[in-house]
Amino acid sequence: MRLKRLLLAGIAFALLPASLAAQDAVSVTATPITRFKTGSDQKVFGPLEFLGGIDFRSSNGRVQSLSSIRFRPDGASFVSVLDTGEWLTGKIERDADGKLTGLTNLTVSPILLRDGRTGSKAASDAEGLALRRGEALVSFEQQHRVDAYTDPGFESASPLRSVDFLIPRSELRRNGGMETLVASPASSPLRGGLIAITEHSLDESGNLFAAIVDGPLKGQFKLVRHEPYDATDGAFLPNGDLLLLERSFSFLGGLGMRIRLIRGEDIRPGAAVDGEVLVEADMGYAIDNMEGIDVIQGADGKPHVILVSDDNGSILQRNVMLEFVLNQ
Repeated sequence: MRLKRLLLAGIAFALLPASLAAQDAVSVTATPITRFKTGSDQKVFGPLEFLGGIDFRSSNGRVQSLSSIRFRPDGASFVSVLDTGEWLTGKIERDADGKLTGLTNLTVSPILLRDGRTGSKAASDAEGLALRRGEALVSFEQQHRVDAYTDPGFESASPLRSVDFLIPRSELRRNGGMETLVASPASSPLRGGLIAITEHSLDESGNLFAAIVDGPLKGQFKLVRHEPYDATDGAFLPNGDLLLLERSFSFLGGLGMRIRLIRGEDIRPGAAVDGEVLVEADMGYAIDNMEGIDVIQGADGKPHVILVSDDNGSILQRNVMLEFVLNQ
């Protein structure tokens, strides 16, 4: 992704070879995050209320570089893709008060290519993930594509097919391709259609290339980009609105993140869509390189937003998971 290219000048990190073929059961140690804003007990940030989070680490170096996360209907089990070319599956743990405390049942497996083997970093740079109708769909950067794997069974399977993602391949930047891949709700106007949004592939107006990959409203659209942010992931609310996670980086200001709300009715072929900023945070908050977002239904019946970071395999960065309730 684009951030890695920038970080190479100032942060050293090590990536494991994509040729690792074993499926490993792994464990992590987790430290609670009780404050979103450093030094403040503030809990409410616009429509989002911070519930807590964890900073997690593993002695197994394969637990790194989380790019996207999708939760199962139980709201606890999850599937994640790593941009090192791996799957990470597991389950979140909570305490008696419902606060995040850790991750369990973790397994890491290589993402197999069409020939049944693992590939190079360029071939296996997984960035986006969507779960839909018995398939796990993954978007890849560098060698741009969307591949569909059987679900369950993706951990040991080659892709079933490659998906036409509609965005002209010539417009995709090598490290700024399809970072967001998400399936819309079946009950929404998009009728379960798959959405792909690029991280930093811009048209002449500076807008991000995007597409409704399939469904009744299939077609290209654009997402209005606001400097200095790039899109890293998205998740639909039950009503069909899209939460877009964005990330910024500069050597002077460090990392930043924000979440934008894109109205579902605005996502149409040919449209240039924009949205309301729900929350914005810099290094004065408990963030890192925020790359993954998903929405689950909380025990309170409200949408809960869960964010995860990509540590780039660097000892200078963190894997964090943060949880908010969306008060609409």
